[in-house]
Amino acid sequence: MDTSTEGAAPPAETEGTVLPAEIAAEADRYDLLTLGIEEEYLLVDATEPRAVEAVEDVFAQLPDDLRGSVQHEFVRSQIEVASPPRLNLTDLRTEMRRLRSGLSAAAERAGVRLVAVGAGPAAGPNMRIVDKPRYHEMRAHFGDLSPGQGVCGTHVHVSIPDPETGVQVLNFLRPWLPVLQAASANSPLLNGHDTGYASWRSMMWERWPTVGPTPYLHSHEHYLTLISDLVASGAMLDEGMLYWYARLSANYPTVEIRMGDVTPTLDDAMLLTALARALVSTALNEVRQGAVAPDVPQPLLRAAHWRAAHDGLEGLNIDMATREPRPAWRLMRQLFDYVRPELERHGDLETATVLMGRLRAGGSGAARQRAMLARGASVTEVVDELARLTREAEDTV
Repeated sequence: MDTSTEGAAPPAETEGTVLPAEIAAEADRYDLLTLGIEEEYLLVDATEPRAVEAVEDVFAQLPDDLRGSVQHEFVRSQIEVASPPRLNLTDLRTEMRRLRSGLSAAAERAGVRLVAVGAGPAAGPNMRIVDKPRYHEMRAHFGDLSPGQGVCGTHVHVSIPDPETGVQVLNFLRPWLPVLQAASANSPLLNGHDTGYASWRSMMWERWPTVGPTPYLHSHEHYLTLISDLVASGAMLDEGMLYWYARLSANYPTVEIRMGDVTPTLDDAMLLTALARALVSTALNEVRQGAVAPDVPQPLLRAAHWRAAHDGLEGLNIDMATREPRPAWRLMRQLFDYVRPELERHGDLETATVLMGRLRAGGSGAARQRAMLARGASVTEVVDELARLTREAEDTV
């Protein structure tokens, strides 16, 4: 859950928020887009699968070189990392491997484990919120909208030239975001049972009043007017609570794609990040050529996002061109083919092709959890495996 006031990644206190000059120069020279990623994790007991209120204990164990990239989340069983901006996907992977491994080690020194999962798989008590004025204000204003153990997502940031162009990019992203949501599904379990959804986190997250598909936007002025109206309505406290599935950063020149569960492996995370950048870059090309984004009806988009949460990547989703259900994997392949030129231009095509193959063979995080249970594993064993995947963060490409 993103409860920051910044509405951007990395957060204001994070080291490396300024793009290094050499990266900026290379991005400008070749008209390439930079990218960054935020991941939220659950803290669980050292031997049992239940979440625990251990965030302050983990912070106390952080080495100095990680402190600038780690921050609190809403409840005390969560913790978040934010990468600095990178141009090269391999460099981003190296940074995220360092953050995952280092934070896992800090959690283990604190007597707990770090788990990349969208929602708490095992039964446990509701967690208390972190003791920060903003979180207390949110709780007082919105009541018990975020009970339980916490929900953990992934946010990908991709650079844009200016806000006006960024708004047009958001319009082009709308039809494709349910596909990325399906690919990231990684929370089928809650309190020890299968919810029937590949991403139960999505269903819990949608209780907040501003969560949902980005509306079709006519201009940056229209975007700002909607924000002002939503704040005035009381549906959000400030721009940081604009929880649309894609939005503009309030403080950095990026589009933030933010509808997915945190994924169990770096393979999954890097594939989604590469596809997100290629999708934004493809949209930029469309905008520059004067194309007009399809105005997909908001109710149809909501249906597609519900379908993504329910079926994940192994079921159906909605083809926005025909408005008919199609296998989600077929739509994933269509997305890959649509953005292939920009994957290649950014140097990501070979890596993304390998990672697509691995995702196809292994299934989404939700499918992998269910496969373990079908083979007779317990929820404890599922969480053990998720913790191992999070901790090892292997560089497999």
